[in-house]
Amino acid sequence: MGAQAHRATRSAKPAEVQHGWYVVDAADQVLGRLATRIATVLRGKHKAIFTPHVDTGDYVIVVNCEKVRLTGRKREQKTYHRHSGYTGSIRSTTAERLLSGPYADRVLRNAVRGMLPKNALGRAMFRKLKIYRGPEHPHAAQQPEELEIG
Repeated sequence: MGAQAHRATRSAKPAEVQHGWYVVDAADQVLGRLATRIATVLRGKHKAIFTPHVDTGDYVIVVNCEKVRLTGRKREQKTYHRHSGYTGSIRSTTAERLLSGPYADRVLRNAVRGMLPKNALGRAMFRKLKIYRGPEHPHAAQQPEELEIG
């Protein structure tokens, strides 16, 4: 085999993955850049043990989701749609109305969901995302670290 020893690629096993907790303040953060960073941490791509078929990601807590920044005129022009499944029941609303209403978390949720895999593993990763309005969150017991954005 020559002078170099053969090394096999190491694959992480679900039982040996340590899931950390991070907290992010979304106030004055650009939506897309914030969502990209969150999706990376949820997938576990920031870790050396990243394995595509194993959930190696960490939990992410987002506070102040209603204060996220949208560039250009997206706040007035970007539309979000939801459908109950019944004929003619599609509902559309703007980012402005979502962010000022009780469902401000949906803007960030939709952005992050679109960046995760579209399969059972992606859904498991998405469940590790916790989004809250205002600066308070109920996860102090997990001792989350501050996540650097940018």
